[in-house]
Amino acid sequence: MKRWASLLLILEILAVVVFSIAYDSLDFRIYWLGGRAITDGADLYQEQLAAHWFTNTPFMAALVTPLAEMPLVLARLLWQSASLAAFIWACRTAFQLTGRSIPFVVVLAGGLLLEPVWHTFFLGQVNLFLLALVLADMHRVAQGRPAGIGIGIATAIKLTPAMFVVLLLLTRRTRDAATATATFAVCTLLAYAIAPDASRLYWLHTFYDTSRVGVPYISNQSPLGALTRILRGTAEVGDWYAAIPLTIGILGLALAAAWARRGDWPVAIAVTGVTGLLVSPVSWAHHWVWIVPALAVLLRNGSRRTALAAYALFVLSPLWWTPHNGHPLQYGFHLFLTPIANCYLLAGVGFLVHMAVRLRGQDDASTTTKEPSIRRSQPPRGRLSMRLARAGGRRAGGLECTAGRGALGGVGAARPAVRFWRAARE
Repeated sequence: MKRWASLLLILEILAVVVFSIAYDSLDFRIYWLGGRAITDGADLYQEQLAAHWFTNTPFMAALVTPLAEMPLVLARLLWQSASLAAFIWACRTAFQLTGRSIPFVVVLAGGLLLEPVWHTFFLGQVNLFLLALVLADMHRVAQGRPAGIGIGIATAIKLTPAMFVVLLLLTRRTRDAATATATFAVCTLLAYAIAPDASRLYWLHTFYDTSRVGVPYISNQSPLGALTRILRGTAEVGDWYAAIPLTIGILGLALAAAWARRGDWPVAIAVTGVTGLLVSPVSWAHHWVWIVPALAVLLRNGSRRTALAAYALFVLSPLWWTPHNGHPLQYGFHLFLTPIANCYLLAGVGFLVHMAVRLRGQDDASTTTKEPSIRRSQPPRGRLSMRLARAGGRRAGGLECTAGRGALGGVGAARPAVRFWRAARE
């Protein structure tokens, strides 16, 4: 299997290189033009680039400025090569976190077949950089090491990684959350120093304006995108919709924090990543690269069938098989078409429910196994032992006082008594 995976991986890498040279990826062209427009007042957000609006932060445009000074083909090749390196790093980190021993060449070859991953390369998107930055930082958190810089940079590029700052706060990693917030602030102020007019326009008006993107487009696998298609227009989705992402955010982050408190950071990371996708008003299909840590968690947990089904879903990506691009059947509710058209959204919700049920199962198991074991580990306490404990054990307290300093047998009698009762129980 490794031999075939190695051959497939080589072909995939060659395809990325050739594609980067030959194809003008739309989103990277917008980034590249944005890097050129960042110093032209507020034009970055007032004029369309390549017939589309620049919707990322001013800091993102500032980051691309060095590439904007290069020829487009060379800049695109460097960008896509760096994106491939980020994907390799993200896969390595995700499976290091879970400790799952799968041949790395198989992981990479299989991962590049996922639609959100190759779609990211197709468009020249930034998603794999964000995934690598957040996973690298959260890996440090899982190891108990200082973290926050990677999350702060990722949030300065695109706002959805801010969900991980909230997770850090909920898990009492206050210093890491402060580091992430400070890093975000430094990056944002740096962009303001470079492009003050564009920064003011973005943070005061543009960043929450969803009219600049096609919310009903089939690629938008957020609850807002699904409701807009079902209700036949954004205007039909009222202010009541704000309760949906708020509820999902609270429940998702509470679930992630509960897993983190149990020391299971891989699940907490995957749950937070998926929660961010469900909270965002726009979650394009290529944003769903968070399937990588989710699959790593499912494989580690032994949920092979669930992992295989999820992998098949995100490789085949049946949402693109349904009517879209303005087709009449794209709108309204259809018993069979609607679930397929929103399959990423449903898969994300299903993952959160799966992890919530698994958490409840662990809680039930710990309740039924720990409490009886505690009772069985204690020796029976008759009237004599209780009187002795009350007479001489008030100061020290606990089981050892039954035959401790204030009881018969002196200081060293407690341990033999405990060993006797344990031997009798066994």
